[in-house]
Formats: sequence, structure tokens, C-alpha cells
Amino acid sequence: MVISTEDESIAGVARGLGVEVPFLRPAHLAADETPMLDVLTDLVASLERIERYRPDVLVLLQPTSPFRRAGHIDAAVDLLTSTGADSVVTVVPVPHQFTPSSLMQLHGDRLVPCSEGGSTRRQDKPLLFARNGPAVVAVQTRIVTERHTLYGPDTRGLVMAREESFDIDDAFDLEVAERLMASRT
Repeated sequence: MVISTEDESIAGVARGLGVEVPFLRPAHLAADETPMLDVLTDLVASLERIERYRPDVLVLLQPTSPFRRAGHIDAAVDLLTSTGADSVVTVVPVPHQFTPSSLMQLHGDRLVPCSEGGSTRRQDKPLLFARNGPAVVAVQTRIVTERHTLYGPDTRGLVMAREESFDIDDAFDLEVAERLMASRT
């Protein structure tokens, strides 16, 4: 396992846990706006250049998914390798009130449905899924380096429960996550 970080203190914690940190990420790839694809592309190129090593599979674990478990990571890699898929991404069922048949737009002060003929009964709405952060992405390295995407043509979904799929994007999310963690101890 290798970690990509620009922060020496994070690198130190990772090393203390037995994770390899062969180099620090360049500062220009450490901004909030930096696309993750650029970070992974640089990681693969740096591993090839510095370590003379090219992994077959990349597993992206973003720190904003605190309720992901080791079993989710193992399941994603197992699904990727057992099916020969290009990518596996964790997903969560979309609550019925957010499916297309429930969505509306405001035109002035008038609500207009986003889709025609939508069902109003929860039981009749289709079960849809959304990426949950994503908490885990397992991808064949060639998909990142050759196709410049995390999601190849054969992308599989690994369903995670709603309570495991919490994603921290802002201060409010962090506060909710801290409360959830405190209630579990």
C-alpha cells in the first residue's frame, strides 16, 4: 500500500502504520480544486520513475468517508479482479424523494416536474444509486493512464448502506460525523 500526500505529518503517521510513502505529492497537486485523476496519474508516473514499479490496480480511499470499512475495500478489489471489470465504485441507494420522478424546478414561483409521468408512490419509483463520495474506487491502472478516467466502460457498483456512506464535504457534515462517531462508542 502506498499513500499520496503532500503533508509530512500525514506521511509520518502513514509510515508509523506501515504504509509506504515513497515521495511527497507535488504542491500543485494538493489544492482543493485539484482533480483526483491528476493526482492518480502523477502517482503512477512517479512510481514508475522513482520505484520502477507500476501497479495493476489503484484503490482510491478519500479521507472524507469516515465510515468505510476494510471489508468494503476488500469487496471492491475482489469484485474488480473476479469480474475483470475496469472499475468498481461504491454506491448508496438514492432516497425515493430524490429520484427523477420526484424532482421539480422553480419557474418563478411555479413548480414544474423535471420528468414526465412520474410515479408519486414510493413503491413504484425505480431504485437508483449514487456514488457515495465515493468511499472506495478500485480501478485498473490502464483505465486511468490510457483512458484518463476513473470509470471505464465496464464499471461495477458495490452497494454500501446509507449509514456507512456518509461523506464529509463541509463543516456541518464534519459536525454530524463527529456526533455519529461519538454515539457509536
